[in-house]
Amino acid sequence: MLCSRAIENLNPKLEFVEHSPQKFPRMLLLLPDYDPNDCEAGMRLLEDLTTNADQIQKQVLKEILHRNSHTEYLRGFLNDDDEYDDEEVFKNKVPVVNYEDTIPYIQRIANGEPSQIISAQPITELLTSSGTSGGQPKMMPSTAEDLDRKTFFYNMLVPVMNKYVDGLDQGKGMYLLFIKPEICTPSGLMARPVLTSYYKSKNFRNRPFNRFNVYTSPDETILCPDSKQSMYSQLLCGLVQRDEVLRVGAVFSSAFLRAIKVLEDHWKELCTNIRSGHVSDWITDPGCRKAVSIILNEPNQELADLIEQECGGGKSWEGIIKRIWPRTKYIEVIVTGSMAQYIPTLEFYSGGLPLVSTMYASSECYFGINIKPLCKPCDVSYTLLPNMAYFEFLPVKKNNGGGELSQDQVHSNGGSGGDDKEEIMETVDLVNVKLGHYYELVVTTFTGLYRYRVGDILMVTSFHNNAPQFRFVHRRNVVLSIDTDKTNEEDLLKALTQAKLVIEPLGFLLTEYTSYADTSSIPGHYVLFWELKMKGSNGLLPELDTFIMEQCCSTMEESLDSVYRRCRKKDNSIGPLEIRVVTHGTFDALMDLCVSQGSSVNQYKTPRCIKSEEAINLLNSKVIGRFFSQKTPFWEPFRIETS
Repeated sequence: MLCSRAIENLNPKLEFVEHSPQKFPRMLLLLPDYDPNDCEAGMRLLEDLTTNADQIQKQVLKEILHRNSHTEYLRGFLNDDDEYDDEEVFKNKVPVVNYEDTIPYIQRIANGEPSQIISAQPITELLTSSGTSGGQPKMMPSTAEDLDRKTFFYNMLVPVMNKYVDGLDQGKGMYLLFIKPEICTPSGLMARPVLTSYYKSKNFRNRPFNRFNVYTSPDETILCPDSKQSMYSQLLCGLVQRDEVLRVGAVFSSAFLRAIKVLEDHWKELCTNIRSGHVSDWITDPGCRKAVSIILNEPNQELADLIEQECGGGKSWEGIIKRIWPRTKYIEVIVTGSMAQYIPTLEFYSGGLPLVSTMYASSECYFGINIKPLCKPCDVSYTLLPNMAYFEFLPVKKNNGGGELSQDQVHSNGGSGGDDKEEIMETVDLVNVKLGHYYELVVTTFTGLYRYRVGDILMVTSFHNNAPQFRFVHRRNVVLSIDTDKTNEEDLLKALTQAKLVIEPLGFLLTEYTSYADTSSIPGHYVLFWELKMKGSNGLLPELDTFIMEQCCSTMEESLDSVYRRCRKKDNSIGPLEIRVVTHGTFDALMDLCVSQGSSVNQYKTPRCIKSEEAINLLNSKVIGRFFSQKTPFWEPFRIETS
């Protein structure tokens, strides 16, 4: 019996009954309810989930298949009813797929066709991903029940934190949460980012009181569509309630550091608001203004003076978080994957506070939690919760160079999910992954994704009971990321190709290039290192025209995908793209450096993204010109093409 001990304790009247096509009583077992204020019950439930991981995974797959047995998608692969009970038949007949394979089905739903194409339950919205396809955000199906699954997931984080940190019910969390733009599809379904979906849902807005999870930010400030007003208002509320703040954070490290930058730029204005008891006139959103005014309540000269003393007078901002919010126990932000680049900056501002990365999730599905939240950022591993989806894993191995990971395997049946030239390999089940091995995550969800390649590369670090724990290694094919943007090598090359059209008529040849994400300032920005050659010259370059080079920067930005351009224009979370021109022979020196560190001369290829500090220092030492984009790229919410 699935999660039997926790279920018996939490809901003794619930009985397991055989499957009925009309009813889904098993879901009460797969998605157990419990009081998040009861941390002991939460930890018992976590133990049951991880102990019975294999049984739960089998039950999850069986439930998904029985529910959706009459969908057009599954009927295209599974014909006989008894095939829906056979895990091996499912793996042999249903292909592992990429997003491009799912587009036609999701597009049809967006254009008004029934959800039964892929899901027996109604698709209630489409979740836009930070990943893109054809320059536009990917869209993932979601259902009303999926919001309940996310609520369950968030509630599971509470007992884990309480196990390691005492007294979290004695104060508040200053969590800076934001919504992003959304669109209405031709079907009437909304398409929006996963966090926007959750914050706008009844699950969030009508959430029951949880004494362990009280926010300083009123919902009205979180739901404010103007990101600048939202950020300022949430910071102001956090400052006014500084004596109650026990933890601070945001979802992504980049967003939290943007908040610190806003504090750095606007602390005088914030102090003026606190000193007068009135919010600035430019906060015009009615709900936001009213909510903040209630918290401001009355003038507070003493608090304004204290903040002014800490932020002003030329004092270093090192440890500013601990100084302004002295009761803070930790900073909760994602510090894995591309967000790891922000760890040194976070540590500078933190005053020694632990950096806590609690969860691993995406638009496709919420996956796992960090059950040792106070570990060092480099040791963060996530335990996948086996009732969230059905998980499979494609083995991957290190390339001959020994550095980056290369996708080496694909699905077991040669379906349409990968390159036909790739070696066909079988997937591995959740409980059968091996310690120290690398895998790409594949999910079958309750919302209509079947054997879908998420694109995340994970490494198995340990097991908790029978559930494996994974370290997030990187996103497959992504070379640059500052915030929620994910630029792959192909997208970078396309943008570069457009920029070359600006300089080639003038006689310039781009002989080599590489890139890196510069996060030394806030916001971070893309840096491209270019080695140029003049046609017919011996390597000497004439003086570079600043206007032309700035035009190259702008052209590249206009050619990057919608998520990048939104981050630049709407969110202001990425700074202007920069091109640094280097002297002739610089990339030969880069190759020499890489070979000296173990790369093979015969197999060496110029890396299109540099992360080594030594390599970046080498390239910077050869720079002869720096140029920035002077224009903000065009962006508007993406549109769904009608058939």
